[in-house]
Amino acid sequence: MSELSFQVVGAAPERYAASPTLNLRLRLEDPDQTPVESIALRCQIRIEPQRRRYGGGEEERLADLFGETPRWGDTVKPFLWTHVHTLVPGFTGATQLDLPVPCTYDMDVAAAKYFHALESGEIPLLLLFSGTVFSRGPAGLTAKPISWSRESSYRLPLTMWREVMDTHFPGGGWMRLRRETLDALLAFKARRALATWDEVIEALLKSAPAARGADPPPAPSRSRDPLALEDRREA
Repeated sequence: MSELSFQVVGAAPERYAASPTLNLRLRLEDPDQTPVESIALRCQIRIEPQRRRYGGGEEERLADLFGETPRWGDTVKPFLWTHVHTLVPGFTGATQLDLPVPCTYDMDVAAAKYFHALESGEIPLLLLFSGTVFSRGPAGLTAKPISWSRESSYRLPLTMWREVMDTHFPGGGWMRLRRETLDALLAFKARRALATWDEVIEALLKSAPAARGADPPPAPSRSRDPLALEDRREA
């Protein structure tokens, strides 16, 4: 068997997954037409941000990830999105299958922060393949590793990622907070009788000194209620 070739030929959201999942459609081809029993396939997916242009609003939102734009020549480098794996059923010659890629809206994750910052266009991806190919020949079942040189580039439409997220977080997003901060927000929400978390955040933003152009006060101690000062100021 010669080296398998890999190509991403499409993408689609998995609408019935329990968590946000994107299916990348893979085409595998063996020029020698050797019957393949199965493949234990692993894939590292990397984002290559240097392979696209960015608008002014995107540059501003990406400052947290890459720094100020004058430094982007040094800071905008490929970075890891995720590792995935799947079992490829037997085939001869060529086959296609879906590679499930779990997604997250956790804004502490670099990939989610990057996706959220984009307004339109495509996300340049690089898929690096590895694993083991099982085939049957005159000597019986054989196992052969996939060469580390096997890779495929793909430009994922941003609309596809947004469709995945809208399936699970329609019209919204997700943010991870420390337990102490969440407890303080819950207490603030109850004291103000606010109905939604949007109302909580809006109330805090409207009353924040930075929103009024003033210098913010010193940060409160982590051991104190981070919203208590806000309540006293408005009392």
